[in-house]
Amino acid sequence: MHPRNRLFILAALIYSLLGGLVGLLWLAHPGLIPGNVPRIHGHLMLLGFITMMIYGVGLHVLPRFSGRPLYSERLANVQLYVANLGLWIMVAGWLLWHNPTVSVGGLLTWSAMGLFAVNIALTVRHYGPKGA
Repeated sequence: MHPRNRLFILAALIYSLLGGLVGLLWLAHPGLIPGNVPRIHGHLMLLGFITMMIYGVGLHVLPRFSGRPLYSERLANVQLYVANLGLWIMVAGWLLWHNPTVSVGGLLTWSAMGLFAVNIALTVRHYGPKGA
């Protein structure tokens, strides 16, 4: 497995633990964490855990299913950094109740999704009359 895919999976596992901890702390002591805690928790779980896991597994499995190498390792490497940076910027924005910061993080996160979509689409694209 490519080290970058391992990093996506490791990040997903860390985000699941962190998101769960944020949720538990918020339930036990609602004022302990500042900011928009439900959104922080939700995005750590959805963008952090679920999406990063999809990225890591998808980048490993989908090229193999298509019988072709990943279209661009470089795009996938950039995606790793953009996705994580975007999520942390979003979390910082919600901690500070600062919507422009959340928007920047959201744009970066969406850009990472776009990189993934383009990379996978070009990897599994149809090549001819019989898919050869």
